[in-house]
Amino acid sequence: VQLQASGGGLVQPGESLTLSCVASGFTSDYYGIAWFRQPPGEVREWVSCISSSDGSTYYADSVKGRFTISRDNAKNTVYLRMNSLKFEDTAVYYCALGWGACGGRYDNWGQGTLVTVSS
Repeated sequence: VQLQASGGGLVQPGESLTLSCVASGFTSDYYGIAWFRQPPGEVREWVSCISSSDGSTYYADSVKGRFTISRDNAKNTVYLRMNSLKFEDTAVYYCALGWGACGGRYDNWGQGTLVTVSS
């Protein structure tokens, strides 16, 4: 399994950014792809997940209403649209894949992409 995350960058508060995660190297139809983030000096935290089976989406309270996770099955890509970005959204963002439903163990990780929210 390979996961390639991209799309990070430097933005100002209130702006938007979309991250992409391209997944490859597997054939299972039942998995969840999640986004995690690790702010500077802090532990990694779960942000959102989308299920392959029915497209169900899940969000951490801290991003609910501002972030939207979506998928393009034809491109094997999951997106994280981040609106109304705040200083506290600054972090390295990782995508991860876990077999089965969202909320299980994530054994496959992509490299991180840095999002910096700064004025």
